[in-house]
Amino acid sequence: MASKDNQKSIDLQEFLSNSQMFFGLPTDEVDALLSIAQQQTYQKGETIFWEGDAGTGFFLVISGKVKVFKISPEGKEQILQVFGAHEHFAEVPAFDGQPFPASAAALEKTELLFFPRTTFLELIKNNPSLAVNLLKIFARHLRRFAKVIEDLSLREVPGRFAAYLLYLSDRTGNQEEVELDLTKGQLAALLGTIPETLSRVFAKLSQEEIISLNGSTVKLLNLQRLKVLGGTRE
Repeated sequence: MASKDNQKSIDLQEFLSNSQMFFGLPTDEVDALLSIAQQQTYQKGETIFWEGDAGTGFFLVISGKVKVFKISPEGKEQILQVFGAHEHFAEVPAFDGQPFPASAAALEKTELLFFPRTTFLELIKNNPSLAVNLLKIFARHLRRFAKVIEDLSLREVPGRFAAYLLYLSDRTGNQEEVELDLTKGQLAALLGTIPETLSRVFAKLSQEEIISLNGSTVKLLNLQRLKVLGGTRE
């Protein structure tokens, strides 16, 4: 069961002001958001919500990592996306009032801010700038999910892994090496495969001197070949 703390500190105010969704908002609007937010803590492996649960609001990650996933009828897990600090998830159910379309769970100890749907909708009616920021977030998420569908349906596992490494490289701005931020099992679930297949992909790309792997650190030895494999268009 998640613990909840409604204390809003000055640190949270600064954090919210610098988050994707609320960046650039006036101080009074940030304060209004904090007045409705609920701080929550989840332990590693704890479920935040299940697919089909009522979409009662959305979340902002303060610290930790959250996976959003679906379970097939055969019991196979497919991770749709992983969210870290400053990132938001479950915004769509917060707007349309429909149940959560997927499940979410903490990958490690995670601190969240939860924004209840009803009070949040009342708030944005009086703050058009907040609504515009939300539209930008929705557009970004649609692009991300379109990429997930493309990778799973059109690419083999080596191409999916290459695309993920390029995503990490772009996110960190480092074209020489990246840190894998998921376990092998979690990464396999994100890429729509199994750990054994992923291990073979690691070995194949290492043998071809496209990457080298040392623990969780991946050196990008041949960025051009990685881009070709990942289907990047320049």
